[in-house]
Amino acid sequence: MVGVKGQVQKRGVERRRAMVDAAIELFARQGVRGTGVAAIAERAGATPSALIHHFGSKDGLVQAVLEEADRRALERLSVTHDAEPTLEQAFGWFVREAEHTAAAERELTALHTTLTAENLEPGSVLHTWFRDRGRALRTHLTALFTRAAAAGSARTDLDPAVLAMETAAFLEGAHLLWLLDPEQVDLTAVHRGYFEGLASRLRP
Repeated sequence: MVGVKGQVQKRGVERRRAMVDAAIELFARQGVRGTGVAAIAERAGATPSALIHHFGSKDGLVQAVLEEADRRALERLSVTHDAEPTLEQAFGWFVREAEHTAAAERELTALHTTLTAENLEPGSVLHTWFRDRGRALRTHLTALFTRAAAAGSARTDLDPAVLAMETAAFLEGAHLLWLLDPEQVDLTAVHRGYFEGLASRLRP
């Protein structure tokens, strides 16, 4: 019985992953508003009722897509660093992630930016998710700068929380400028310049 249960759970995970992959593909091609649940289910080889069973609603599927994008980014970070990254390692990862985004994930980045703007108001469907995601990013960045100061690789007279807010604001703003004008804004170069400048400013 345990083996059968495990196989059922595995198939469920695989079906859910197929639905998320189908949603990413169709959202990138047609946008969220232009993509219906039926089309996503068909692309994934499932029924609309099965999709709703897994995600509850289209909004639940959209959130799953955003979580998958974050999971992939964190996976790329964990492949690079087994332990907590140093300041230099983290800055290098941000630059490489910008390069990856520019080369392969414009659509997901556009989806993320658009949905952020659409959920600014408290009470909107994904407002809490985006708010908590932003808080988590700032918390991780604050910990990064705090560790660097404690290790002697960064100045101790700068507030780690303020640095975290500044860095998060840069990341959001740089992606928005690039999405609006990719011919004029080199996302990788902008990231490289910012983090080189920040590293210089933080140097003890």
